[in-house]
This record gives sequence, C-alpha cells and structure tokens, in this order.
Amino acid sequence: MRIWLALIGTTVNVVLAFWMNRFGLSLYLDTIGTIAVSAIGGLFPGILTAVATNALCSLFNNNAIYFGFINALIALFTAWFIRKFSFKKFKYIIFFILIAALFSGSISAIIEWILLDGAQMAKKSEAVELFASAMGIRQFWAFFIYKNLLSIIDKGIATIVAWVLLMIIPDSRLEEIEKGSWKQKPLTEEDIAELKAWGKETRSRMRNRTTLTIFATSLLLVIVTGWIGFSLYFRNSKEDKTVDAVNILRLCDEVIDHERINAYISEGEAAEGYLETQKLLRSIKETSRNVADLYFIKFDQDSGCLIFDLGYDKEETPERVVYDENIKAILPQLLSGENVEPLEHGSIDGWMRSVFYPIKDSNGKVACYAVADVSITNMREYMKMFFIRATIILLGFFILVLGHNLWVTNVTMVYPIKSMAKCVDNFSHLGYGQEQLDKNVKSIRALEIETQDEVQQLYNSICNMTLNLSEQMRDLRRLSDTTAKMQDGLIITMADMVENRDSDTGAHIQKTASYVKIIVEGLKKKGYYAEKITPKFISDVVRSAPLHDIGKINISDAILNKPGKLTDEEYEVIKTHTTAGKKIMEDAISTVQGENYLKEARNMAAYHHERWDGKGYPEGLHGEVIPLSARIMAVADVFDALTSQRVYKPAFPLDKALDILREGSGTQFDPKCVEALLDNLPEVKVILKKYNANS
Repeated sequence: MRIWLALIGTTVNVVLAFWMNRFGLSLYLDTIGTIAVSAIGGLFPGILTAVATNALCSLFNNNAIYFGFINALIALFTAWFIRKFSFKKFKYIIFFILIAALFSGSISAIIEWILLDGAQMAKKSEAVELFASAMGIRQFWAFFIYKNLLSIIDKGIATIVAWVLLMIIPDSRLEEIEKGSWKQKPLTEEDIAELKAWGKETRSRMRNRTTLTIFATSLLLVIVTGWIGFSLYFRNSKEDKTVDAVNILRLCDEVIDHERINAYISEGEAAEGYLETQKLLRSIKETSRNVADLYFIKFDQDSGCLIFDLGYDKEETPERVVYDENIKAILPQLLSGENVEPLEHGSIDGWMRSVFYPIKDSNGKVACYAVADVSITNMREYMKMFFIRATIILLGFFILVLGHNLWVTNVTMVYPIKSMAKCVDNFSHLGYGQEQLDKNVKSIRALEIETQDEVQQLYNSICNMTLNLSEQMRDLRRLSDTTAKMQDGLIITMADMVENRDSDTGAHIQKTASYVKIIVEGLKKKGYYAEKITPKFISDVVRSAPLHDIGKINISDAILNKPGKLTDEEYEVIKTHTTAGKKIMEDAISTVQGENYLKEARNMAAYHHERWDGKGYPEGLHGEVIPLSARIMAVADVFDALTSQRVYKPAFPLDKALDILREGSGTQFDPKCVEALLDNLPEVKVILKKYNANS
C-alpha cells in the first residue's frame, strides 16, 4: 500500500509539473504528491516520491534534477511534523506552509542564481524587475523574494490537498497504512521515547552505531560516485583536448613549407615566407580554445632551437630553449625522430599536457617538432561547478538511501530488539510472582514481532521461554502449596497431640495462631519493625504458632493435668517445656534443610515465656533481644489464657483481660505488640465469639 502511495504521488507530481512546464508557468506543483504521501504513508514513501519525481521531471526539464534533495527534505519535514503536531489545527497548517515554503524557496533561489541561469531569468522576468524597481533592491534579492512568494503559493496548495486527504480518509485506513510499515505492533511516540529512556545508560547503542554505519556508507557511496564522475570527466576532457591539439598540429603540418624549415632555422624572420607562415599558423592556433601555446622547435643535444612561438600576440625571433627535466627524460626519443607520447606536467591548478608532432622534410627525416600545450587551468572553475552540481544531484539519492536504510534497520532490528530487551529486563526486576509472570508472557506476546528473520526466531524463543517459565512456576507453586498444606497438617497434628494431653487448653492452638496473625499484621500496618516484618516473616510466624507449646510433649500427664496449684518443683518441670521445644525444633531444622519457618517455631517454642523486663524464662532475655516472633506469641498466649476457662480459674471478662495486658505492657510484654492487639479488638472479639461458644 505504501509503494502504491509513492507511485500515485509521483505520477501526480510529474503530470502537474509537465503541464506547468508546457504552458511556461512559474508554479511547478511538483510537491503536492510528496507532501500528501509523506502525511499519509510516512517518511520513506514521501522521500521515494520526492526523489522519483525530480528524476522523471528531468526528462522534460533539465534543471529539475538539482532540486531532488530539497523535495526529499520537504518529505522528511512533513513526516516529522505530522507525527509531532498533525494538521488538525489551523495554526499548525499555517506554520507548516511558511516553514516548508521559505526553506524550499530560499534554497531553490540560491541554486538557480549560482548554478543555473538565475540572473538571465531575473532579467527576463517582469515580476522580478517590478520587485527590484518598486522596492529599490538589487536584482538578486528581488529574485529571492519572488521565488519565496511562489513557493508559499505552491506549498500552500500542496498542504491544503494533503489536509483534505487526511480529513476524508478514514482513521482505520490511516492506521492500517501506518501499521503496514512496522514489523511489530506499531510504537507510539511515547513508546519510542520510553525505549530511548530505558536504554540511555547503554554505553554503545545499537541505533547510534547502526545510524553511523549507514550514514558513513551512504556518504562514502556519494563521495565515490561523485569522484568517479569527476575522474571520468577529467580523463575524457583531457583526451578530447589532446585530440583537438593533434588535429591542430596536423593542420599546421599541412600549412608549413617543409623545404624551408632549415632556412627558417638559420635565417629566422629574414627567411622568405617566414612571417607569412607565422601569421597563418597563429590564425590556426586561434581557431582552437583548447591549445594554450603552439610552437615549433628543433631539438639538439644541448638545447633546442625555437623556430616559431605562437603563444604570444607579438612576433618574436627564434631563440635557444633550455631543457627542463621533463624534456631531458624524452630527449633521446626526440633526437632520434620518434613519435613521443604526450608529456604531462604541473598540477590541477596549472595542469599542462604537451603534444608532440614530428614535422618531416622532403627526405622523410624529422626536421623539427610541432608542440601544442593543452591547459586545463581554465577548466578549474568549470570542474568546481561540476562537482557542486554532481553533489547536489546525488544528495537527493543520498537522503533516499539513508532514510530507507535507517527506517528498515529501525523496524527490523533496533525497535524489535530493544522492545524484547526491555521486556526481559522487566522480567528480572518485577519479580517472579505468578500474576507478574503471566503479565510478562502477555507483554512479550503483545509485541507481535514479524520480521521473518533471525530476530523473529529470537522473539519466538523468548516467547516460548517465558511461557514455559510461567507454567513451570505455576506447577512449582501447586506443588509448594500442596507441600505446605501437608506440613501445616502435620504441625496441627503434632500440636493437637500435645493439646489433647492437656485437658485445660481447649482450642488453644487455633486461638493463639489467630491472635498471632492479628498482632503481626497490626504491627505491619503501623510500620513497626518494618525491616523485620516481611510477607515471609508473617507467613512463617502464623504457620509456626501452633508449635509454640510442642515442648509439653515431654511433661508428664500428672503435672500437665494437675487440677490444683503446682509445687515449686512441678513448676520448674513445666518451665522445661521451653527448652524441650527448642531442642525438638532444632532437630527438625537439621533434618528439614531450608525450612526457615521452623526457625521461627523454635524461637516461639523457646522464648514465648521471656519477659520484656528480663524476668522471664528460660534465659532471662529482655527487650528486643527476645525474638520478635516470641514477643508476639507471649501476648497471644497470655491473652488466650486470661480469656479461657481453666480447672483452676474461670475465664476473665474481656475488659479485665485487656486491663491486665495494659498493666503488663512495658514490663511483661512488648508495648508495640500489646498496642497492635488493642487496636484490632473487633477482630479479637470475632475469635473469642467463635471459640468460646464451643468451649
């Protein structure tokens, strides 16, 4: 579709330009298709339309080829302007017309004035002459203003046509055309800016390296092409001048009297017919614009005898010629009368080619040589202009090649690879949660890369890898959940074994686990111990809570279920359930490696009877030296004991239990843990109602 757009745009431009040229009108209207195609189809179709237009227009207008690069830049500016501002506001349209018109009009005026026949055009133009006389300015500035005014009209018409097309073409079709230029899901300006920002820390960017490579390659192509053209012209010009010089020398050979050459050498101007011959030879020389000097010389061993020298207007007498190094190198050939190849000497600033032609006497011997010096010094300015013209012509094709290569590289390599790299980078930074992994799979598949090459193979591999990773993690999570449920079941079973031996602790493990959950989540809400309370810590503490009294499995039933008050000795035995629980958990930790939640179970089993003021057991720890999980369990354990019925006491009312907790805050309990429980009384009451109703 984009190629068809370029073909239609080129056709419109060429047809309009042809008729404008046919009727001799000053407007060209050769950018209507360029601006319209650039606005609808984007950068490359616009540049292709511009360059193709001027190349075809050169068939009926020789000067059109010089303006291809201007139209290519107009296409580039149009594509950029549409993406940045669009034609939806009138002020944007006016701004676009002025910028495009003044740029193209100014450059065109300069090129026409310097390279083409701008001065003659200005003299023949009544409008230019009117401007110059009315405004009292030089003819160049009048011509400059005139060309810019025409350019404003020209670009105004082209812009209005493009605006009308954008209004009548459905947005869905414009989006379809835009999408057709991409090899992945089209990126917006914001997406491209985000990709640039993401890769700004990259030391060597692929886009910059690729751009530099393409630019250097395209520039080298233009330079090589220009130099080859320059060299071919230089060589052909040199050969043409040499052929012209040989023809002049042959004509001179026909004119000169061979029998009188020796008399010319010995007698000079006094010889009969010398002056007449010299005059005739000079007239022959003047018929050629290429021959800078023409002279006849007889070469001797030490020096040469100059017979005729036609390089000056005045007549001069023959004189001896001192040989330079160039003549000395070919002197043996000259003395033997051989044909000598043209001798080149000097540089491009003063290049000279001496063409030697043997003049033979009646006996067939070489009497002297006619020498014509061909100079290209007078070609210097012409060669400079040739190089400038060649550069301007090639510049349009340079922009076309550069624009095409850059766009193809961007849509087939740079953008797809950077998009994939950004997605993969997000994978590593956003974590491996199942929901995030599923989002990662969707985000990479949403790129829709279809470059039909190795980049697409890489994309497909990454898509498969992310999908497999997501499914494997899903399977692992299912297995982990199953394992965790089994472990939790074993924990509850072990805790129930202990609880069933203690006739005084109905639903104790369920209630304390619930209170622990309320307290730890309350601490997190308040921001207490933020560095410690992580999602994993909360999970470990809640899962481990049922094991806090696991050490009671070592206490005899007689002591554990004694209905009356314990003796001091019996109390000491009861206290050993903390150290016993610690040992049981440490043995489990050594057996089940990597199960960190058992470490919190050990801390809770060992230290849930420690006090904030250091008067607890078994080690007399104090303050934050006591593990946080044990401090949480201490509050939960005592609160459940206070609100539950025992054989030695009835259940305390909620208010009294809370008062006891407040009294112990800062002495027996961590104040922050007590505060967390008190701040969440509605949840606490739900637990009390649930379990006390069944007690």
